[in-house]
Amino acid sequence: MLELRQICKRFGSRIVAENISFTAAAGEITAVLGASGSGKSTLLNMVAGLVLPDSGEVCLNGAVLNGIAPENRRVAMMFQDFALLPHLDVRDNAALPLRLRGMGKHEARRRAEAVLAEVGLVDLARRQVQSLSGGEQQRTALARALLAEPAVLLLDEPFSALDSALRQRIRSQTAQLVRRYDLPALLVTHDPEEACLLAGKIAVLDGGRLLQCGTPEQLLARPQSAQVARLLGCANVNERFYIPQQAMALHEDGEVCELLSCYRDADGWRVRVKHPHWGELACLHTGETAPADGCRVRVQAERAVWFAAAECQHLP
Repeated sequence: MLELRQICKRFGSRIVAENISFTAAAGEITAVLGASGSGKSTLLNMVAGLVLPDSGEVCLNGAVLNGIAPENRRVAMMFQDFALLPHLDVRDNAALPLRLRGMGKHEARRRAEAVLAEVGLVDLARRQVQSLSGGEQQRTALARALLAEPAVLLLDEPFSALDSALRQRIRSQTAQLVRRYDLPALLVTHDPEEACLLAGKIAVLDGGRLLQCGTPEQLLARPQSAQVARLLGCANVNERFYIPQQAMALHEDGEVCELLSCYRDADGWRVRVKHPHWGELACLHTGETAPADGCRVRVQAERAVWFAAAECQHLP
């Protein structure tokens, strides 16, 4: 298990980590979710040993890593830009951690081919990396990370450069291998969909502060603030409350609303209305025809989540 204990870090007057504590279990991905500048990449670098915390501890299976050099921490990283060596083929790129530890060429290549088979690249082992697709390059980087025999896998937005369909496949494969190798993995992302899809736990960061940490289900059911709800990609958020889209529907028993916008996607009609009591709301309508101005929207007020700073109440 990876554990962060009261991690603090400043760059001059800028706070990038303020008393951050959470754990990452073996065999699952823990997502660090936040906007640009929230401190998530710096946190990853502190786990890797590339940046030292001002105070607090990074622990692995109970052992404190703070005084251990990066090359001795048994940490592997995957990056957005793959970081492959162009003069080496796929097999030798994957085998690089083994060669750097002094393993002979033939044994390193044999082990690399076994892991390349796990990521579906053994048939491309002798190809130059420049000829690979983005997904193939990322799988080469994943094989290289696993061949480092890490105790922790760090993922620094590694899927963001891939197209949508390919991104889904590589995400799924990475999650499967994290479970198979029983590694704690830390994923830095600004994408709430990616965090909820891949992670068993999400740590939400903003301005170097840990706003909330829990399972995707826990966070979506009860975000503790409007900022957390927005970072999770929730619609229907203001400073007082959040209304899940599942808590509203176009219905003849609802209130008459002003139609602000409407478009169709694969799931149905994405509708935005102005509700007389709840203000602007986004909801999904699965009917055959588009709703018109004056449509009625029913809101299940009891399912509204009121934030701690707001007075708990029910609107009509």
